[in-house]
Amino acid sequence: MSTQPQLESVIDIEEHYQVATYKKFPFVIERGEDVWVFTTDGERYLDLYGGHAVVSTGHSHPRIVQAIADQAARLIFYSNLVYNDARARAAKKLVEIAPEPLTKAFFVNSGTEANENAMKIARMLTGRAKIISFEGGFHGRTPGSVSATGIAKYRENVSPLLEGHVYAHFGNVASVESLLDDQTAAVILEPIQSMGGVRMAEPEFYQALREMCDEAGAMLIYDEVQTGMGRTGEFFFAGQFGVVPDMAALAKGIASGVPMGAVLMTDAIAGEIRTGDLGTPCGGGPLACASLEATIDVIRDENLLENVRENSEYLIAELKKLSMVEEVRGLGYLIGIKFLIGNAKPYQQELLERKIITGLSEDPSVLRLLPPLTLRREEIDLFLDELSRIPLG
Repeated sequence: MSTQPQLESVIDIEEHYQVATYKKFPFVIERGEDVWVFTTDGERYLDLYGGHAVVSTGHSHPRIVQAIADQAARLIFYSNLVYNDARARAAKKLVEIAPEPLTKAFFVNSGTEANENAMKIARMLTGRAKIISFEGGFHGRTPGSVSATGIAKYRENVSPLLEGHVYAHFGNVASVESLLDDQTAAVILEPIQSMGGVRMAEPEFYQALREMCDEAGAMLIYDEVQTGMGRTGEFFFAGQFGVVPDMAALAKGIASGVPMGAVLMTDAIAGEIRTGDLGTPCGGGPLACASLEATIDVIRDENLLENVRENSEYLIAELKKLSMVEEVRGLGYLIGIKFLIGNAKPYQQELLERKIITGLSEDPSVLRLLPPLTLRREEIDLFLDELSRIPLG
């Protein structure tokens, strides 16, 4: 006879059987539509967090759903041991939207895996060990990625950390210069530090990184897990300010919620990688590739890059008018709102009461917005109206 307790609610079942890794909102989402999610209690929430920047084309976009269904009916999975038409189309389409000279793609399953492989490639091809990353940067939770993460609390319970990782001050050229030498394999950074409080540097900083890496023979790696696939109003941060990295790590929104990651790289780098140097049994699976292809098509056909540029400009301008707002950070639909009271959590909680989902960051004063790229003026005005009514500060 079973001794397991009789659990009735979804929340109880998850709490009982699942390892507790996240502090969750106290409701159950059962379906989504565009920028809205719906709970088992029949409540509707405006999702300005996008499942942590993952739901790029909105929840359950019909074309994404159809692409996944069509592919599942033909072939759910086969590994990289064979060629596959969905993988071929996805690789071609991804490279076509990337800035030159990023002309080759290596598919993986997540952002941390993309970053791990990018750093592995840099070390393997340069024969050097040192990786420079930045205080405030977040690159993942696996050993290599967390060793590069510049937020101390994520490194605290990982022992031993991988050797060779050092941390510069984000936006500070002199800080990088003091660490960069002939033992440096790569400099890796989030072009916009999301978890670190949505911090962005001046254009000259990115340009200086490119020049310094070229002079030192080191590789420049952009972690575009969050800035990629249209979130900044362009497909990638790579290419902005005239700077293209040697590699770009992608994940989250590239397949509209189907787990997927990728490393974009130059022909010169790809040409030095030999069979067996890299591997991933499930990376580039047909379902994920079908969703990636459909995601790119939706972003193009529905003019979502233009939507992000136009409506984020409006959103940022209106946020700056609010009396409780000290500063608005970020670009496109990666936005940080810094509040005068120095604490964003009460605003997040009040917005949640008003059926709007937002996110926090490692800067306690900053609220993060990572909405689907489909967010329009009507929903923005709804958010602005509710935020302006919160009696805090």
